[in-house]
Amino acid sequence: MSAKMSLALRDRFEREIAKYPPAQRQSAVIACLAIVQQMQGYISAESEEMVAQYLGMPSMAVHEVVTFYNMYNQQPVGKYKLNVCTNLPCQLRGGSAALHHLEEKLGVSAGETTADGLFTLQECECLGACADAPVMLVNDRAMCSFMHTERLDELVAGLRALHVVVDAGDSGSSPSAEDAPCKP
Repeated sequence: MSAKMSLALRDRFEREIAKYPPAQRQSAVIACLAIVQQMQGYISAESEEMVAQYLGMPSMAVHEVVTFYNMYNQQPVGKYKLNVCTNLPCQLRGGSAALHHLEEKLGVSAGETTADGLFTLQECECLGACADAPVMLVNDRAMCSFMHTERLDELVAGLRALHVVVDAGDSGSSPSAEDAPCKP
């Protein structure tokens, strides 16, 4: 992201900052970082510095937020970011097996992106849906429950199909990760 802030970006930041008392503008850091990620797909070091300067807070404090939450991408990711929960409850109900299945199916290890740039596979901390384990998130938005082998295969096939529809220039509404076939 350019060091020069666009008027549109400034407006979006100001809308978030206005939600807090004037002396606590730093409270908008999470929202401002989410806006940056929506725009460029990840949070670069340059973007961290830009947010820090805009909010009047130390760069290290912004970096700490970016590195604490796994919803922030610190490098470019694929079109579909697949986060598989491997905390203990999910481990006990197949979370690790789900992650390994996706590694084999996609031909990447956790933390990597497929060669076509379509999928980034990540291991993540608790998603707070232990009763539905194993669970995963698609693009930080779509929660997918009971993700055993068959459902993982359906999900990957469904996301590949969505990608083909979008690439074919379908003039209808654009499908998103929320349309992914992962509902129970």
